[in-house]
Amino acid sequence: MNKYQKKILAALSTGVMLLSTVAPAMADTTLVISGNGSNSTNNVGYAQTSTRTVVQNNTSNISNNIDVDAETGENDANDNTGGNVSIKTGDADANVTVKNYTGSNKASFDCCDGGEVEVVIAENGSDSNNTVGVAKTNVDTFFQYNNVDVNNDLDVDSETGENDANDNTGGNVKIETGDADADVAVVTKAGANWLKKGGPAGASSGVSAWIVGNGSDTNNTISLALTKVDTITQNNTVDVNNDLDVDAETGENDANDNTGGSVSIKTGDADANVDVKNLVGWNWADISCDCVFGDILVKVAGNGTESDNKIGAALTDVLTLHQDNVTGLDNDLDVDAETGENDANDNGGGVLAGDPSIETGDADVDVNVYNESDSNSYGEPASWSPWGAETGSNVDINVTIDINALLEALGLDL
Repeated sequence: MNKYQKKILAALSTGVMLLSTVAPAMADTTLVISGNGSNSTNNVGYAQTSTRTVVQNNTSNISNNIDVDAETGENDANDNTGGNVSIKTGDADANVTVKNYTGSNKASFDCCDGGEVEVVIAENGSDSNNTVGVAKTNVDTFFQYNNVDVNNDLDVDSETGENDANDNTGGNVKIETGDADADVAVVTKAGANWLKKGGPAGASSGVSAWIVGNGSDTNNTISLALTKVDTITQNNTVDVNNDLDVDAETGENDANDNTGGSVSIKTGDADANVDVKNLVGWNWADISCDCVFGDILVKVAGNGTESDNKIGAALTDVLTLHQDNVTGLDNDLDVDAETGENDANDNGGGVLAGDPSIETGDADVDVNVYNESDSNSYGEPASWSPWGAETGSNVDINVTIDINALLEALGLDL
């Protein structure tokens, strides 16, 4: 409370509500017309303008052209005589991980500067003419743009087999191939805008206007023009093209035209695991502060007879929010897991040789495609955040307290 407020409160009659419970705090800007003589003319003009323009723009073009081959096999053991023939191939593993995190804008702002404005017209002489005009304007304009084009072209092959053991004489023929595994993971996070202005405890400014304790026949006018304009534009244009050709193959072995022993072909498993995750097109904005006129206190009291007292306030609060997502998602997946296509033909081994044997492993295909796109939110968080853990993650917090140490720190004993 400043000295003018103290004098005003002391001078007010008991019939006027006391202001001690609503008097404004010390203002950052104080405009005072006080203690002027009779027939004086006093004018104060105050204009405060705060303008911020923020532009965040990303243009991303990502092309991942990946050709991966893991192969074992294609062995030949043909036209052998007098002994056993054995071909054994190892495993073929192809593991491919592609992560694209691109096109993200993040902006955080405190509430605007400028603080509070206090206007006091007090204790001026009779027939004085006192005028104060206040124009306070806050304009914040935010632009966040992302233009993202992601192209993932993957050709992944994991193969084992294609072995030949033909035209052998005099022994056993055995072909054994390993497993063929293809694991492909593609994650794309693109096109995210995050804007925060103020906070839960963000400072808000205010205006207090006082016309108190002036003499008779005075003309006292306070004009307030308070304007707050926030314009937010968040735009994402995202095009994601996932073209995946994934093959896991084992088999295609030949053991033909063998004589004099048993023929055995055994192939391993073929597993193809493909995970595609696209999280694109995310906008979030929150404005939680009053940058121009948080709390407004207007008081006209204790003025003389035939005084003319006016307080006019024009309060304008405009929020314009544009949140747009244009998303194109194209997931073209060709996934094959194959085992088999083995030949054991025209083999002859006599009575003791036994029948030809072919044993193939399992063929498993596991494909997961997850798309989450086009999320716009104002004030409340969206379901996922490009800067945090992925959707569905949990945070575990463990707190351990040593009670003895706590009591000791507090100066207490058990």
